[in-house]
Amino acid sequence: MSKRKKRADKQRKVEITKGIFSVLEKNKNQPLNYKQIASKLGINDTGGRNLLIKRLGQLKAKEKIEEVERGKYRVIPSQNYYTGIVDITGRGNAYVICDDLENDVFIPSSLLSKALHGDEVEVYVFPRRRGSKRLEGEITKVINRKRTTFVGIVQMQKNFAFVVPGDFRMYTDIFVAKNKINNAEDGDKVLVEITDWPDKAESPYGKIIKVLGKPGEHQTEMHAILAEYGLPYEFPGDVEHFANQLDTSIQETEIKKRRDMRGITTFTIDPRDAKDFDDALSFQVLENGNYEIGIHIADVSHYVQPGSVLDDEAYNRATSVYLVDRVVPMLPEILSNNACSLRPHEEKYTFSALFEMDKNAGVINQWFGRTVTYSDQRFAYEEAQHIIENYHLSETEGALKVFSNDDERSAKVMIPEDLSITEKEYEVAPMVSLAILVLDDLAKKMRHRRMDAGAISFDKVEVKFRLNEENDPMGVYFKEAKDSNKLIEEFMLLANRKVAEFIGKQKKTFVYRVHDEPDDEKLIQLNGVISRFGYSVNLKSRKTITSSLNQLLEEVQGKKEQNLVDTLAIRSMSKAEYTTENIGHYGLAFDYYTHFTSPIRRYPDVMVHRLLQYYIDGGASAKEEEYQEKCRHSSQMESLAANAERDSVKYMQIKFMEDHKNQDFIGVISGVTEWGIYVEIIENKCEGMVRIRDIKDDYYVFDDQQYALVGEVTKSMYQLGDEVIVKVKNTDLIKRHLDFELLGKKEDVLV
Repeated sequence: MSKRKKRADKQRKVEITKGIFSVLEKNKNQPLNYKQIASKLGINDTGGRNLLIKRLGQLKAKEKIEEVERGKYRVIPSQNYYTGIVDITGRGNAYVICDDLENDVFIPSSLLSKALHGDEVEVYVFPRRRGSKRLEGEITKVINRKRTTFVGIVQMQKNFAFVVPGDFRMYTDIFVAKNKINNAEDGDKVLVEITDWPDKAESPYGKIIKVLGKPGEHQTEMHAILAEYGLPYEFPGDVEHFANQLDTSIQETEIKKRRDMRGITTFTIDPRDAKDFDDALSFQVLENGNYEIGIHIADVSHYVQPGSVLDDEAYNRATSVYLVDRVVPMLPEILSNNACSLRPHEEKYTFSALFEMDKNAGVINQWFGRTVTYSDQRFAYEEAQHIIENYHLSETEGALKVFSNDDERSAKVMIPEDLSITEKEYEVAPMVSLAILVLDDLAKKMRHRRMDAGAISFDKVEVKFRLNEENDPMGVYFKEAKDSNKLIEEFMLLANRKVAEFIGKQKKTFVYRVHDEPDDEKLIQLNGVISRFGYSVNLKSRKTITSSLNQLLEEVQGKKEQNLVDTLAIRSMSKAEYTTENIGHYGLAFDYYTHFTSPIRRYPDVMVHRLLQYYIDGGASAKEEEYQEKCRHSSQMESLAANAERDSVKYMQIKFMEDHKNQDFIGVISGVTEWGIYVEIIENKCEGMVRIRDIKDDYYVFDDQQYALVGEVTKSMYQLGDEVIVKVKNTDLIKRHLDFELLGKKEDVLV
């Protein structure tokens, strides 16, 4: 017998064996004879039937299957069933990720059993073949669909349509009957919902639930990004109506139930273009020389009551979504931009954390509760930064006074016209400018103490676009955190930490924001990459890890590899999440931490406000299971919102690069895969792909040990972190693909 014939026989034996298990698994409660099994497997030749009968006998002898009555077989219940999550690959095959298995289970496309990416499934793991390291199996049941709605393009036929999804992991198109097309036209981008998937149908059946518009149009693509993640872009009519009927006036009867802070110097510091101001700071000097600092947060829970349609909608959304050109708020505008926004010269209901602090930023006393406040002034970060950079404090005749850095005399604090949000030069009230300088000093001391305790300083550069009225990107700029940003950050961290500590020490159910320690393997991988730039992370202990990470992040500031190293360092960290089980926050080096300071845009903060007031009022510990489920949902929605935000930035990057097709760019290789390299342009942070098939000077293969593509003949290498010269090859706004043409390494091209 030839080797080819032997291989063919062996392959057929494997296929029939898998087929036997597959058929018997799908008919667990109905024993089948060999004719029924042969029919289901499509075996109709004598050789195949004989091989089937032989394998049934062998599997019975090995006690893999049992003969329950003469000639009828069923699979023996075994431990080979697992539950996991499907991860579809770009080639249509999949892996099932199971908590109970060390390795993922490979599933060929033919054995997916209509499972889709992200579904929770039951998987049967085949007995491991001799010499094989890979686990293989078959999906036997879809337990829960991850999603049933998809964004795609309509392909109209005479009496029906197909919707072709844009997500490459969705391996099938969706059949839509003529009466379920919802007025869509050929070529429209739509949101389609799967309604059924009959056993014998190749494609699932669906209905078009929303026409998003024509592909490539700006509004269509923004709405498509939201729809892909199941995120809404408008409020239901009943929710808007309910919110608009709320009494948002400030009532004397309600003020009497609160601590009145309206006479204390209070102000906000926010981005120049902010529309909702959910936090304010108050400041006063106490008779003993200490300071009383108030962190005042919009009292959203006063308006958003449990059980209302408004609360249900806020919970379902769980977060505001910040796309590149818009905010999709968690709450209707009447609350987010009006009643709950701490706008200047308006009285507002607030929930506050008050701290008596000494000059070393030590907390002497604390108080939490509901208040009413009045904001004296609104600052943009640039205005507050101007005060911090150009003025300083000095003690004169037993009192703190503000001095100009250019003059030894006490000075008026002026905001110049070019920085002013009023577009006119103006003088800042003395008490407000004093407050900003004192708070900056305290914030720096708190930050220094936090870093000494092992906090990690992730100040990643944020990419922003200058948009014209048509939402076309006219330019790119980078947003960096300065002292004024860090001032606000430190006091928000203080409030979040102290609220969590206050409840946590009472051992009552609470909503925590936790961050686990990084995975050792990810840190080792990080070290492997950054060693190419001459950096390293000391993995000896927690203290050496955090201190060397901070040193790394400081050393790369302003260098070409900064964004790459920052990104890789963040990826090496665990993901922060909401939970009722407190394990502390590794990145901030806090034993207790929560989110208390942004209830306008985060539902967990609303839960924290409610629980805090409930416990202040003497309530017993709340039901942990209920809050754990709410935490899980909030973490999930936060992840979806982050993905949508990233996709919108990617879309805008591609739109920006459309107008730069004939330009050469210097970039850094930011990713290496078996299908190509990702390159991030240094001057604008836009990232695109060079496909391996388009690199013509050699045949390149992927080396996963060196994070590189290596030429078979020349041994030329393109490695993570290399500087290269690229040119835009193709921009696809619909698929959100940016392809580059590789011109070569920087040192080879620029000679």
